[in-house]
Amino acid sequence: MNFAVRPPSAGSSGPGAGRGATMENLEKQLICPVCLELFSKPVVILPCQHNLCRKCANDIFQSVNPLWQSRGSSSTASSGTRFRCPSCRHEVVLDRHGIYGLQRNLLVENILDIYRQQESSRLVNIKPGQQQQQLLCEEHDEEKINIYCLSCETPTCSMCKVFGKHKDCDVAPLSSVYMRQKTDLSDGIAVLVASNDHVQAVITQMEEICHTVEERGRRRTEQLVSRLDGLVAVLDERKQELVGLIAREQDDKLKHVRSLIRRHSDHLEAAVALVESAIQSIEELHMPVFIQSASVILEKMAVTTRDSSMERPELGFEDMSHFVIDTDELADMLRNIDFSPDALRGARHDGEEDPEGGGESELDFCSKF
Repeated sequence: MNFAVRPPSAGSSGPGAGRGATMENLEKQLICPVCLELFSKPVVILPCQHNLCRKCANDIFQSVNPLWQSRGSSSTASSGTRFRCPSCRHEVVLDRHGIYGLQRNLLVENILDIYRQQESSRLVNIKPGQQQQQLLCEEHDEEKINIYCLSCETPTCSMCKVFGKHKDCDVAPLSSVYMRQKTDLSDGIAVLVASNDHVQAVITQMEEICHTVEERGRRRTEQLVSRLDGLVAVLDERKQELVGLIAREQDDKLKHVRSLIRRHSDHLEAAVALVESAIQSIEELHMPVFIQSASVILEKMAVTTRDSSMERPELGFEDMSHFVIDTDELADMLRNIDFSPDALRGARHDGEEDPEGGGESELDFCSKF
């Protein structure tokens, strides 16, 4: 369907044109962001300083809080209901009176009264044909677009319904369709605003969940890493104890063997000196002197020979293999530690304390081995 716009008459130009533009700009400031019409009394002002028709504000509030009216009628109505401004998305906490607890913007209402009076005066002073631009049917000259074809879903004129291509279609008054669709659009805006509020609430909740997951993950990592560090500390302590035991036994064996070496060295030196004395005695030419010295040397040789069977280290004295440690089972247990939530729940069912509060100590764990 093609439309033609009736051009404005000459009366709209001239000195009054600037005043008309001013009134048009004023009208834009007096449009409700929900119903897109001039504010209707009473006008409520939100804490964010935006204005709404009370009816529009109440429609949005009722769509978000469908049970509020039944609760609000009771003397024990709960407070703290929330309302989000459709202009800036600022959230307002309402008292038990709901929308009716908001203050009226008397200044805007007074401006509306003045605007309507000015508009009424202006319309009285202009010709009827200049009051508004009319959409005209291009197929039928001078015929206004005043009906809506429900079958074709398009505005049309009365002549198109009587004689034109819409004569077999179902039609309705354009004004009724206009009001119905504006109402539907307003309702759709309210529902969409409520849906957006719900989505925003879900997003906020999921952001809080993300923050909680990060915080608890960090805290749990610190707890479990601390416990594993405790196991490492216990193993290091046991390692130092084992090294100390081996070092002490090594020192004891070395001290004992070195004392035997000194004793055998002293015995060897004495035997060498005795051999030298015996050789010198053999070279003695005077028999009395030889006999006397030989008797003493033979006695010393007997003692030295008897002492030659001195203590010596027993067989396998140097062996250190009796220090043993079996880590295979412990290593397998460490490699097979199960970090899954099922294993953690199973451990708690067996009597282990909650992981957040600590469980079996690392010392008790390592002392099993």
